[in-house]
Order: sequence, then structure tokens, then C-alpha cells
Amino acid sequence: MTRARNFQQRHPRLVGIALATLVTAGIVIALWGKRHDFVTAIEEAPLWLLACAVGLQIVALLTRTEAWRICVLAAGGTIGRRRLYRASSMGYVGSLLNAQLGTAARIAALRRSAPEESPRIAPLLTAEVPIMVVEGLLAAVASVTLIAPLGLPWWVPLAVLAVALGVSSGLRSLAVGTGRGLRRGLHVMRSLNGSATIVALILVATLAQIARNWLVLHAVGVDVSVFDATAVLIAQVTLAQLPLGPTTGAASTVLILGPHGVGAVAAAGVLLTATGTVGGGLFALWALFDRLRYGSLAPEDALGVVVGEHPPRVEPVAHGEEPVPVGVERREVPG
Repeated sequence: MTRARNFQQRHPRLVGIALATLVTAGIVIALWGKRHDFVTAIEEAPLWLLACAVGLQIVALLTRTEAWRICVLAAGGTIGRRRLYRASSMGYVGSLLNAQLGTAARIAALRRSAPEESPRIAPLLTAEVPIMVVEGLLAAVASVTLIAPLGLPWWVPLAVLAVALGVSSGLRSLAVGTGRGLRRGLHVMRSLNGSATIVALILVATLAQIARNWLVLHAVGVDVSVFDATAVLIAQVTLAQLPLGPTTGAASTVLILGPHGVGAVAAAGVLLTATGTVGGGLFALWALFDRLRYGSLAPEDALGVVVGEHPPRVEPVAHGEEPVPVGVERREVPG
């Protein structure tokens, strides 16, 4: 056991690739007898529904990024929105492989692009925590949808909700106390307005993801309810913590909705991964073009650059006089 743990610590990427390969092989073996249903489900999915799924993914990414921006500013950051959004897009590229890798990529990109305007590593690490707390509370409330698919006892959602509330209360107590370092990332939880804004943004992102799951499942012919789509989202978030890579979508749909037809629900999982990848790719593509257009500076800090305005021209003046912008009347002060 100790050797296996040491090997995992020394070679995390190799372990992740091996685990993703095993899961992929398991899904392929399970689907081999249903491969015709799998292919048919993908071919019959309407393109306009898939385009809507991509749009919902972008909505979820942008709202969660805005929540992260509020947490970073509360932790002492002064970076503008555009550069923070660019850094956030790199995180979503990394999260295609693993959630922890996405967080590390987002923080590294932010520190590299704005070392003076962004908090240090420790506050940035805990700046993710308020978002994760809200997501955990929402998942705990919605965990009742897992009772039927997984055969859980009725009291499990209540226990999960109690744990989530306890963790949230403890973190809020830490945020109210004084301190630097890790505690600074929790400062957004000090005020009711900051907490309410984070809750609202994460709620929008969560509803967008649930709607995306529902649309894609119906696109391949799987007639499910909103509660089923919610259960799939909880499974996706849970399995995303493991290094499963692109197999997370198919694994989560098969786990929750396997009785509806393995071939169709696996196809829905693949399409969820594909639409999520396209949405994240478009976000990253915007960040690339935005950086090429404005460079590494912060155009968001100069409102005139963002809205296309120009700084006022200054008239040449005689030696000793104070320059006055064009259009501003020079008034003589009575002597």
C-alpha cells in the first residue's frame, strides 16, 4: 500500500492516464454489444440542440468566472476583469483532464499575467473555497435525486446536507476572524452581499449545466426528468475529482441512467464531453485573440481603451503655464 501511494505521488500523470485508460476500456467493453445504438444516438442528435448545449456551457463558465473574480478581489486582488477572464480560460482547458489541474492552471496563469495585481498563492487557493462551498450546498440539497438511481437510504441526503452546513458555518467563522495567508481567500464570506452574489452566480451556472444535461439527453432520445439531469451533474462533479479525463461524461451518465439504455446514455455522455470541450475551447480562443489584440497590458483598467474612446488631447502652452485638455475653458483667477 505504501509503495502504491509513493508511486502515485511520484508519477501522478502516469497514474491518471492509466486510470482513464482503464475506465475507457471498461466503457468500450460494456458498449460493444450496444455499439449500433451508440452510433445511432449520436447521429440523430440535432445540431441546433448541441449548439444550445455549447451556449449553456459558455454561460456556466462565464458566471463561475465572475464568481471567482469577486472572490479574488475580496482577497486583495486589484486585477481587471479581462485579464482575470483570460487566466480563468486556461483553467478550464486544464480541467478537461482533472479538476485540480484546472485550478492550478488558473492560478498559475493569473500569477504569471498579473503578479502585482493578484493575491499570493495561498489566498488564491482558498479563493476557490467559497465557490466550492456553495456548489457543495447545492449538491447536498439536490442529492435527494441520487436516492433512486443509486439505491441510497433516505437519510443519506440529510446527513450530507448537515455536513455541508457544518463546513459552511466553520469556514464563515474563519473568514470573520483576522489573519492573512489562507484566510484572505475567504474574505468574500464576511459580508452578506458578497455571499449572496456568489450564491446567485453559482446558482445560474448550476442551472445552466442542468439544462445542458437535460437537452443533450433528450437530443439522443433519452426521456429523462430535470431531477435525472441534476443527478447526472452531481455524478459529473464527483467523478471530475478523479483523473478520468474525457471519460467523465460517459461514466457519469452510465452510472446514473444505465437502465435507460447503456448505448444511448453513453452517447449522451460523450456529447456532454464534446459540447463542454467546445464551450471551453471557445472561451480559451477568445482569451487568445484578446491577448493578441491588447497584449499583456490591462485594457480593462483603462475605460477609454475598452469602449473605444481616446484620452483628451492637450493644447500646447507657453512655458510655465499648466496644460489644459482641448474643450476645457481656461479661466483666469482674479488676482
